[in-house]
Amino acid sequence: MPTINQAPDPEPHRARHMAESFGVDVERYDRTRPHYPDAMVEQIVAASPGPDVLDVGCGTGIASRQFQAAGCKVLGVEPDARMADFARGTGIEVEVATFEAWDPADRTFDAVIAGTAWHWVNPVAGAAKAAQVLRPGGRLALFWHVFELPPEVAEALAAVYKRVLPDSPFNHQSTRSAMDAYQVMFTKASDGIGQVGGFTEPEQWRFDWRRSYSRDEWLDQLPTQGILTQLPPDKLTEILTSVGTAIDAMGGHFTMNYTTVAVTAVLSA
Repeated sequence: MPTINQAPDPEPHRARHMAESFGVDVERYDRTRPHYPDAMVEQIVAASPGPDVLDVGCGTGIASRQFQAAGCKVLGVEPDARMADFARGTGIEVEVATFEAWDPADRTFDAVIAGTAWHWVNPVAGAAKAAQVLRPGGRLALFWHVFELPPEVAEALAAVYKRVLPDSPFNHQSTRSAMDAYQVMFTKASDGIGQVGGFTEPEQWRFDWRRSYSRDEWLDQLPTQGILTQLPPDKLTEILTSVGTAIDAMGGHFTMNYTTVAVTAVLSA
């Protein structure tokens, strides 16, 4: 099945312009981005030694609120002040900084988490900072959503990207699965943890789930993704129109298959 895979960037954490572009429409981001599986949240909480959680790149607080609802006390670290302000408005305590530059001020935590954010962190410096702030036996859990678009939607997106964004960092002809593309990122995160030392061997926890989208629901989320956050309105409209037409041809809705993968390790006691 054709997929739209962003070409792996050897150092995505250096792309600060994109990492800090998601706050252009914080309400849309928080409204449309999918939450994480409750089973994953529960498993991370159960496998951590206590309730104190640090959420790295917490964004608008989507994961933070889920961990808070599971009984945790959560502190977020977020480089984009717009997203941090939004998260504070939902009841999350947030400090504005990149994780590498953030000052923990001798605070320690039972778990350090990062939801769809660790690829913006230097994998070695980030793992070293996590080791610094985790209590002995504390858990580092880094997780991402992997999704496969239906072929009709993927093909429409590939065609319009090729036309509107011919020089974008997206691979229009790739036939590899989304999981194969994301595995590069999971491996980089695991390697960073291994280079720091002091952690158990990283594991991957996998959670499969599905979600149905109407045409309007998917087109509402699409502008929050990657390079689309930085497009001029006319190009964004062309992309949304093409994708919307493809979804209309499918009956106006589709089901997305998601896999949420957590790369996780424990700081040795």
